[in-house]
Amino acid sequence: MSLNSFKETLRPCNNIPSIPSYKQPSIPKESDPITLPRRPPKSSLSQQLQRLEDPLVQAQLYEEKVNGGKEDDVGDDEDEEEEEEEGFNRRCQRRRDESVSTLLQFGATGPFEPMLVSSPGENPVVQVPASINCRLLEHQREGVRFLYSLYKNNHGGILGDDMGLGKTIQTIAFLAAVVGNDEEEEESNLPNKEQSVKKGLVLIVCPTSVIHNWEDEFSKWGTFSVAVYHGANRDLTLEKLEARVVQILITSFDTFRIHGTILSEVQWDIVIVDEAHRLKNEKSKLYTACLRIKTRKRFGLTGTVMQNKIMELFNLFDWVAPGSLGTREHFREFYDEPLKHGQRSNAPERFVRVADERKQHLVEVLHTYLLRRTKEETIGHLLRGKEDNVVFCAMSELQKRVYRRILQLPEFQCLINKDLPCSCGSPLTQVECCNRIVPNGIIWRYLHRDNPEGCDSCPFCLVLPCLVKLQQISNHLELIKPNPRDDLEKQRKDAEFASAVFGADIDLVGGYTQNESFMGLSDVEHCGKMRALERLMSSWVVQGDKILLFSYSVRMLDILEKFLIRKGYCFSRLDGSTPSSLRQSLVDDFNSSPSKQVFLISTRAGGLGLNLVSANRVVIFDPNWNPAQDLQAQDRSFRYGQKRHVVVFRLLAAGSLEELVYSRQVYKQQLSNIAVSGKMEKRYFEGVQDCKEFQGELFGICNLFRDLSDKRFTSEIIESHEKRGEEYEPQNRKAGPTELGKNLVPSKEESESFLSGLKSRESDDLDKAITDKPMLEDLGIVYTHRNEDIVNFGPGLQDRKDIRMLKNESIEQKCNPKSGKRNCNETQNVGKREEASLKKQKKVQFSLLAQFVGMGEVGFSKWLLSASLSEREQVLQNYKKHKEKLNNG
Repeated sequence: MSLNSFKETLRPCNNIPSIPSYKQPSIPKESDPITLPRRPPKSSLSQQLQRLEDPLVQAQLYEEKVNGGKEDDVGDDEDEEEEEEEGFNRRCQRRRDESVSTLLQFGATGPFEPMLVSSPGENPVVQVPASINCRLLEHQREGVRFLYSLYKNNHGGILGDDMGLGKTIQTIAFLAAVVGNDEEEEESNLPNKEQSVKKGLVLIVCPTSVIHNWEDEFSKWGTFSVAVYHGANRDLTLEKLEARVVQILITSFDTFRIHGTILSEVQWDIVIVDEAHRLKNEKSKLYTACLRIKTRKRFGLTGTVMQNKIMELFNLFDWVAPGSLGTREHFREFYDEPLKHGQRSNAPERFVRVADERKQHLVEVLHTYLLRRTKEETIGHLLRGKEDNVVFCAMSELQKRVYRRILQLPEFQCLINKDLPCSCGSPLTQVECCNRIVPNGIIWRYLHRDNPEGCDSCPFCLVLPCLVKLQQISNHLELIKPNPRDDLEKQRKDAEFASAVFGADIDLVGGYTQNESFMGLSDVEHCGKMRALERLMSSWVVQGDKILLFSYSVRMLDILEKFLIRKGYCFSRLDGSTPSSLRQSLVDDFNSSPSKQVFLISTRAGGLGLNLVSANRVVIFDPNWNPAQDLQAQDRSFRYGQKRHVVVFRLLAAGSLEELVYSRQVYKQQLSNIAVSGKMEKRYFEGVQDCKEFQGELFGICNLFRDLSDKRFTSEIIESHEKRGEEYEPQNRKAGPTELGKNLVPSKEESESFLSGLKSRESDDLDKAITDKPMLEDLGIVYTHRNEDIVNFGPGLQDRKDIRMLKNESIEQKCNPKSGKRNCNETQNVGKREEASLKKQKKVQFSLLAQFVGMGEVGFSKWLLSASLSEREQVLQNYKKHKEKLNNG
């Protein structure tokens, strides 16, 4: 044990709740440390450390001493102290030998008493054991009660908390109450032990990567009999289950999909599906297998209830609570279509009104079976916050030339012109007539090497391979070269394709074969994203930040690894090839080692089960079509235990397919917020998902392969929305300061003095940002904004209900039958006016801050992007001092 660890261990036991507080519902606060009175022990160092490592055992044993009438006596002689010490140590050891001691390895957050989940006077009495309840946070106790209410009513539901809020722990606490056999039940004061709840069998279906995590959590939090139905010993596990030796069975998605028929024959009491969004597709074999489960007590755990389409909600809820949302066609006509068409940027007013009504109705129905909380609502006071910045990086000139060339290839032209009239004079379109197949296309020839006549899907079978090529060019030109790990035929195809798209620039990229040069791969000259990343990371590392760097491509990770080595950064790496047994040790090493600056992670391998709270900068190098993938990557750092402000940077290649990918992410996030939370969202896009009549700027193959290299696609959409002045938006976005605010504008001398104080950063580029120079262009950044400013425009239905409750009685009295329709409508619009007023006040304050530091609003926004948390706080403090000085003067 290191000296620092030893000092940390010997600190006062501030987290131990006092004995009288065990019967109180309050939770001890860090501001009120409570310590147990004790004498300096006469024992070995190892014994002292053992006792200090188990604070809850200390609390229980101290309670026994108090109840027994034994009080500390400073005047005791040495023999009595040694005898008492020996008895104390024996009791500590006995407690640790019991199964409950495993449960007490975490610090308590509440009173050491059982949590009653059944109604008062209800038989049987159902409660969460005290050893678990004392370590639950308040939102987790609420989640346990929610799960039990569903269980008691003999139907299922969804626990949809954000990632990192402890859905696994809440589930285990719920199971401990309804099916657990904790030894504390034997010592409980139940009026009639025979009235305890009937024990049943529990099935847990989860991803393979988290099976061991479930096993570990069960061993830490309870004394369940758990078995895993996975691998070679499945038959033996099934025999134990039939003999009722096993209470809880854990299996993977793939195993259940294959052997679901066998498992469905078992009479399950409870079935729990972790990462339940995997049930979003009603045509998948997994969904079909899960439908065969006979129990009605089906529970889903997911942080992303809806990922891509509103119809996913129906599939998920129709599994957990069959019939709760009606039939599939009814849901599509009554909810799906109105909500999608009501979100169109140019939707008629009646469409918007109908969508708002259906949205409210859907949310009310869903909340019967759904409990969803966010980090801001639950543990926001324990976190420093998160910013999600979307950075549009300029592609290099070479990337732009290659991007334009690839769009001129026969495969791409076939898809782009598919709906144009055929040149042969036929009334059919090109894709229906002469251009259904592309025999002169490199990709097409490879895909149909065994079928020269083409396939039934032609030419749409080309869409995915062509999209992959565009994404590769957007990230790094080296990715379109042949991969030595592929078979020879594919390497020949990729070499021919690379030669065609590089054209006259083939020598600039070192030929059409993979670059083996370390210096060539790590060079940032021809990659716009890496050029911006290099400049950003240089400033972060100087400030002592720790960085998570995500990429979806393993080949891109290889290139980034060489880049980090060249720059001299100390890093760790985790991808699909990393053994599961080594992943946690890599995480622990990164969290504990100050020398580790960067963690290089594959988005697919690092989506689940990683807790990297030591990092405060997250970079997502390439966006995913599914917004949940990027959000999961962010939450590896922004979770319980994070002590610093987290800043996320999503890097996008401006003018490429990635802008369209991000725009679809925004669209999907907005639909999810509308359907699940009932929030108000800005209407940016004209396109409607799965509707050929309203493909707009987002949907359709022609949009995917459009040349955007000379456009600012995303920024133009956002700016055009602001000009329209949509509903709930303040009419004047650039509202000037109030008369009082004018007095807050500093003098020229004050501005110069303040700016000189800010110029303490060592990076010349950041000095340029402070003085409002075109620093973003120097970094290779075309445009940037915060994702939270684009998505989550307005509060949800629950938030608006809270706003209405805060209205004074005089306003509420206006809305009654005798007051007339005008007053009633006026009252209903109060919440909307208050929201608009609050937003306008925030914009005014932002404008005043920008003037205070001598910048325009745009320049101040750019500075905020690169500023550290301490610098931002310094700005606010100076602004407040200046404001107080003026008021006092």
